[in-house]
Order: sequence, then C-alpha cells, then structure tokens
Amino acid sequence: MAEHEAKQIASKLESLKGPQLQQAPQLLARAKLALLHLNALVPSEETHKNHLQLATVILEQGALISIRLKDTESFTRYYQQLQPFYAIEGSHWQRPRAQSNQSKITGLYLLLLLSVGDYAGFHTVLEGLEMSAGRETMEKNPFLQYPVRLEQALMEGSYDKVWGETKGERVPSEEFAVFSEVLINTIRSEIASCSERAYPSLPISNAKNLLFLDSEGAVVQFANARGWVAREGRIYFPQQEEEALAAERDVMSASGMVISNTLGYARKLETIV
Repeated sequence: MAEHEAKQIASKLESLKGPQLQQAPQLLARAKLALLHLNALVPSEETHKNHLQLATVILEQGALISIRLKDTESFTRYYQQLQPFYAIEGSHWQRPRAQSNQSKITGLYLLLLLSVGDYAGFHTVLEGLEMSAGRETMEKNPFLQYPVRLEQALMEGSYDKVWGETKGERVPSEEFAVFSEVLINTIRSEIASCSERAYPSLPISNAKNLLFLDSEGAVVQFANARGWVAREGRIYFPQQEEEALAAERDVMSASGMVISNTLGYARKLETIV
C-alpha cells in the first residue's frame, strides 16, 4: 500500500507545472510518510533496492521542485538527505545513468554555494567529487562544469564572463537559471558598493553597462532601491557627496584655524615691536 502510494505521488510530482507546483510540498510530505512506512526514508543495506530507488527519485524531485519554487533552504535539506542514498548507490543498488539527477543536483548545490559566497564549501564539495568520480568524468559533465566555469571567472574578476555564462544557451537547465540570477544580483550588488566608494557620480549609460542591466530605466529603478539619486542623465551617490561636503567643511575649518592663528601671531609681533 505504501509503495503504491509513493509511486503514484512520484508520478504526479513529475507532471506538475507552473501554478501546480504549489501542490508539491503537501505531496512530498505524503510521499515521505509512505517512504517512512517502507523503512526507506533513511537508506541502509537492509532496505529493498526498489524502495531505495523510489526514495531517491522522490527526494530528487523534491530538490528540483524546491529550486523552481526558489526555496533554497528546502533544496539544501533535500541535497543533504540525498547524500546517503548516493553513497550507497553502486554498492547496494544501481539505476540507469539516464534516470539519475545526481550530477544536476550536485551542480545546483555548487552554484548555490557560489551565489552565497561560500567558496570554502564550494571547493570542499568539488574535491570530494574529484576523489569519487575523477577529474576526467567531471570535465565531461555539463552540470558540474557550469559552476566550475563561473567560479573561475569570479576568481579572475571577469564579471563579463560570468554575465555571458548566465545567458540562455549557456545555462544547462531551467533550474540553473534560478541560481544564476541570484549570482548576478550578488555581483551587481558588489559592483554597486565599489562604485559608491570610487565615484561621486556616473552617467546612466555607463552604469547600465557596469551593472549588467538591460535598460536605462532599470538603472534608475536600481538606483532608487539603493538610495542613489538619478538626475540629468547621471547617477549620484549620496555617500560620496556627503563625504565630499564633510571634507570641504574640514578644509574650511582648518583654513579658518590657520587664519586665526596667523592673525594671533601678528598681534603678538606688533606687541613685541
């Protein structure tokens, strides 16, 4: 009974699209309960191989649906739940490579680590993959090579390469586009912070290219969100203006003090004379 229900739910999860994805969390909760009754929610060598395969399929569906729902915390939990199943696969049971989403989910997790700036975690996962699968196998896998290329471009500071990699035909699947967008937003925020410190203002046309935005209207919208001022075709950074005014006030104050001291010395000289 539990096996039949888990198979039905797995089939339904696979067919969910668009607004129907909102049904997924409830369906996944039911599927996990069925797997629990089958003693397959946590894998062991005593678990029947058919149940192990069914559990892996359901958990992989949960991970991919979490990405489509932009629920990164849920995706991370599914990724962690899947690791014992991947570890036991091969020694206790085997499924056709075409049916496996392991490399896709691992690649997505690598991309998630990049998008939050966890480079140490990224390289830890990557080193584990090289030890288990081998460098040559990894280099042939598009799902694993995509985050590796992005990380290399980030380390080089080649943000234009990162931007190019996140464009349609370079993205290996629709799920990767979600984290690619998050990564670009992170990079855009870093560039914006550097620009605030480096320039008092920028032409909107230059800011559009610098921030990888599609239109000048998008630049104005981005500027407003960060508290910048857009006027007369330029973006002004209030922080820089405030610092410039403060520096000017300091100079004026220092100049006034010098003048005052000079006059004081002059009066003393007159008294002496």
